[in-house]
Amino acid sequence: MMHLPAVYPRSRFEPTVFVDLNNKSERERLSKSALMGFFKLAQAWKLRDEDARELLGGLSSSAFYEWKKNPDRLLEVDRITRISYLIGIYKALHIIYGDKLADEWVSLPNRNVIFMGSAPLSYMLAGGLLAMQTVRKLLDARRGGL
Repeated sequence: MMHLPAVYPRSRFEPTVFVDLNNKSERERLSKSALMGFFKLAQAWKLRDEDARELLGGLSSSAFYEWKKNPDRLLEVDRITRISYLIGIYKALHIIYGDKLADEWVSLPNRNVIFMGSAPLSYMLAGGLLAMQTVRKLLDARRGGL
């Protein structure tokens, strides 16, 4: 008896093509727009400059203001990943909530067990990249109705 391999039915689903951030040319392509998006997000969230610098991975004041003035530079994998999570958080919030609450949400106290009554921003500042990933996953799950 011959067994045929399982064949999955055709669907309209198209898998996401992953961007290889270890590839310098990909980072060159994305860095400027990522930084410009980050600075718009920081303005929308009314972040203090020191908090924005910390979300970027502990950037010095002088570098922060230089980057703000001239965002045309090559970002490291860590920084572009941080910005990607934050922009994903921003997008998810704007899908879930109205614009006003979406932009205030990161600074409001939150009773979710993850945040223990503190603001999601405080959680992300304390936990860095992994905390940003957790917030992103939480919001993506909420957005998906989970």
